[in-house]
Amino acid sequence: MQQKQTAAKNSRVLDIARSFVGARMAGQPLKAYPGAVPATIEEAYSIQDAAIRLWPEEVAGWKVGRITGKDEAKYGVDRLAGPIFRSAKKASGETLAAAIFADGFAAVEGEAVVILADDAPADKFDWTTDEARAMIGSVAAGVEIASSPFAGINELGPLVTISDFGNNNGLIVGEEFPQWRDFNFRDWRCETFINDVSVGSETPAAIPGGPIESLRFLLTLCARRGLPLKKGMAVSTGAITGVHEVAVGQSAIVAFDGVPPIRCEVTAFTPVDPENTKKMRQSA
Repeated sequence: MQQKQTAAKNSRVLDIARSFVGARMAGQPLKAYPGAVPATIEEAYSIQDAAIRLWPEEVAGWKVGRITGKDEAKYGVDRLAGPIFRSAKKASGETLAAAIFADGFAAVEGEAVVILADDAPADKFDWTTDEARAMIGSVAAGVEIASSPFAGINELGPLVTISDFGNNNGLIVGEEFPQWRDFNFRDWRCETFINDVSVGSETPAAIPGGPIESLRFLLTLCARRGLPLKKGMAVSTGAITGVHEVAVGQSAIVAFDGVPPIRCEVTAFTPVDPENTKKMRQSA
């Protein structure tokens, strides 16, 4: 009986993962959550893990988001995570395209991005703040493109968010903060503009524990999932001014003190080319 229940649960997890991966590759919306909503943190990450295995690219980094209020009390954790894939990571420069799922959920978020200095030991499952700090190679300005083919991803709570790659569809990495080694988060003020209208201004100090705590959380979480962080990975450490919803055709500017602003034009996601997808699968 126990084996049958486990097999049925694994099948449900895989079906949900396949639905999200298929919708993302095709750029097609999901009108409803594709199965039973996960009941536990562990189940939510098991769906994410299955989807990572199905995705035809390697993980290049991770996003960390917040869990707040009654959900934090319910699940006993104040953060969540999702993968960022190789083709989704971009360097800043001129105005860049921020590709979203037009009929799903979409937002831009100004974030401090940590770049890992070393591989995390695969057998280290618990991390302190000081140990996390020692893993930082640099800290840069960044913009997370938060998007999912399921428009209700945030409305159904953090476990649903976790299950679809943490609601991530890309990361833009800007320039390194001057004197980042001082870790004076209040010097990294961020202001976000949508269509040239300011929608928020804040510093990473407003996030409990700031970017270092986000990295510490992620190091522990990923190690316990058998996915230890690697040198050079980019970690977006939490929305500083908020989660700002956007639509195709809008523009966004994320301006941090001390570095050039990051400029984006919001565009519709282009479906993955089937032949290219096949090649990526074979090389994965």
